[in-house]
Amino acid sequence: MPLTPTEMAVSVGRGLLSFPVTHFDANNRFDVEPYRAHCAAMMKHDLAGLFAAGGTGEFFSLTFKEVVDVVSAAVAECGGRLPVIAGCGYGTAMAIELAQATQAAGADGVLLLPPYLVNGSQEGLAAHIGAVCKAVSIGVIVYNRDNAIIDDVTLARLCDQHPNLVGFKDGVGDIELMTRIYTRLGNRLTYIGGLPTAETFAAPYLKMGVTTYSSAIFNFMPGWASSFYKAVRAEDQAKVLAGLRDFVMPYIALRNRGKGYAVAIVKAGMRVVGKSAGPVRPPLTDLSERELEELRALIERAEATAPAIFGGPLARSA
Repeated sequence: MPLTPTEMAVSVGRGLLSFPVTHFDANNRFDVEPYRAHCAAMMKHDLAGLFAAGGTGEFFSLTFKEVVDVVSAAVAECGGRLPVIAGCGYGTAMAIELAQATQAAGADGVLLLPPYLVNGSQEGLAAHIGAVCKAVSIGVIVYNRDNAIIDDVTLARLCDQHPNLVGFKDGVGDIELMTRIYTRLGNRLTYIGGLPTAETFAAPYLKMGVTTYSSAIFNFMPGWASSFYKAVRAEDQAKVLAGLRDFVMPYIALRNRGKGYAVAIVKAGMRVVGKSAGPVRPPLTDLSERELEELRALIERAEATAPAIFGGPLARSA
């Protein structure tokens, strides 16, 4: 039975989050068995929730049925041991249908991604978010980014109107806006870091009430990602800076070489560690072989130096 909205929000705020990549076979079809195996491997580590069919899961390239299939597979594998939050988006009508379908599939909540293409006013965005909240009984996390940036006043009004709006994921990086939101709403919401390679922003965001973030790196280096998160929560600045210097910053430099690499580099990491999830779907493109080898060398160095940085062996790899 799905968690209540409050239970889901409390759970995801307690620890690190991740969003599994979506596995595709040689014909670019969803490959359910390795996807479930990947979810199972993730749950062997300290994790507070899974975002199924999220951004790193290539939500934007999945059909309606595939989104439901991916979420259903994650729910079946998690078996109630971990909250599953489903990707949801596009126009209001489709977002409502996706939210209802993933609720029926057993999701504990939905992550409401920006509407497709268009820019809306605060009033329009509020109507969009409110319509999705009304359509389901599970918890809703709004993803503030790109063409769907809501301000603190709009968000507060939505929270007053919709008790199941329980989470706010920030993909903007506007420190003033984040401060205004947290000052106005305090613990009414669970706050999640959602900027690309969220580890970069984790330490300063913790000061603003953002207790968790979704780690793409967790897909292929779960032990490293878990150790880094623990250093962030312990406010161990030396460990955090060392992790940023030795892995995150060079990883970002490689990621920034190509458009869409924020997703492609994660699937490349899976390939490096021998857990291939197949290619990314068009219009994204995979890393070149040269870039893949650069990533391989970076991962090997990071795993070799991690015990010295974090003060002990890494948690068992997925």
